[in-house]
Amino acid sequence: MRTMLMTALMAAVAMPALAAPQPASAQSRWEVERSRQELRREQRDLREARRFGDRRDIRSERRDVREARRDLRQDRRDYRWGRDDWRAYRQSNRALYARGNWRAPFAYQRFAPGARIAPGFYGQRYWVVDPWRYRLPPAGRNQRWVRHYNDVVLIDHRRGRVVDVIRGFYW
Repeated sequence: MRTMLMTALMAAVAMPALAAPQPASAQSRWEVERSRQELRREQRDLREARRFGDRRDIRSERRDVREARRDLRQDRRDYRWGRDDWRAYRQSNRALYARGNWRAPFAYQRFAPGARIAPGFYGQRYWVVDPWRYRLPPAGRNQRWVRHYNDVVLIDHRRGRVVDVIRGFYW
């Protein structure tokens, strides 16, 4: 009786986890390219409206270009973060993201993309050597993921610019 009760309890606990909605599938590279082509087409239409159209045409085409840029940015963001959803992985591998005994000789600063920071903040000592282990997106050319207290910062190490910030990455 006890075994049957425990089995039923375990099944009741496991069922909501199995029925939980899965994250949306990642944007395909094709969709990002299609958005880029649409932006180019809208920019071409704007150039033609400036050359041959009236004010209403130009205003309308500017609006279309703004919307196409916004769509392209969103598609790029979805493609980039949709490939490896680190949030779901972090939930199931909490020990990997444990903060541990990590100290820096400087105070915490809240960095924002586009900010320029001193090399002391992104020295080799703070590099995330294996970003694929944490399901972080791959760093681009001359870029490196750096740990800054509980945050992870993507740095362009040649220019000292912050490219991206993930706040509260580590527990």
